[in-house]
Formats: sequence, structure tokens, C-alpha cells
Amino acid sequence: MKPVVLLIGKLPHVIGDVARQLDHLPIHWLGAHDQPEVVRQLESEPRIACVIMGAGLDDRIRGDLIGIIAALRPDVCIHLKDRASGSEGLVPFVERVVRMQLLSPPQHMAVAV
Repeated sequence: MKPVVLLIGKLPHVIGDVARQLDHLPIHWLGAHDQPEVVRQLESEPRIACVIMGAGLDDRIRGDLIGIIAALRPDVCIHLKDRASGSEGLVPFVERVVRMQLLSPPQHMAVAV
């Protein structure tokens, strides 16, 4: 079963475009662009493994969404894209997060005794 990632962005078509560009990854993509849609996705899909939020949303909205996500799903990591890399940085950011968080084999640390 593929891991589920919730992408949150300012415009619905941006999220769809990211999912299309990254369709080579074994991920089930969900998208949301406003608070009601974020709540609906979190409540209806228990398999969401992480949330990735774009930089286009206003800081107040991003803060509100972080609070909502943390309250509804304290088991889910939230990743915020930087603003400096611009909109062209979204796809590489999402791919890096997914590869490191969901697709890499777990790294076991050896403990010296």
C-alpha cells in the first residue's frame, strides 16, 4: 500500500501539478487548498503519513493550519516549504521530503557501549 501525503497549497491546480510531476514516486497524493478541505482530508483519510505545505499561503493561514493539523492528527509530521526558493522550488522540496521521510529505509543508529 502506498504512503499517503497531503499537499496543501494556495491554488488547487498547483497541487495537482505537483502530483503529476511526481507521479513516478510510489505515493498516493491528496490535495487541499483551504481550511475546510484540510479538515475533511484529515478526518476522512487515516493513512496520511505526512503533510507538506507550500509557501504561497499567508503566514496567519499557515499558522492556523498547523494548529488544526496538530490537533486533529498529532501523529503526522508537517513540512513547510521555504519562500526563498520560489514556486519552482515546490516540486524538488516535496520530492526531498517524501524520499527522506517515507521512501528511505530506516536508519538504525549503532550505540557504542
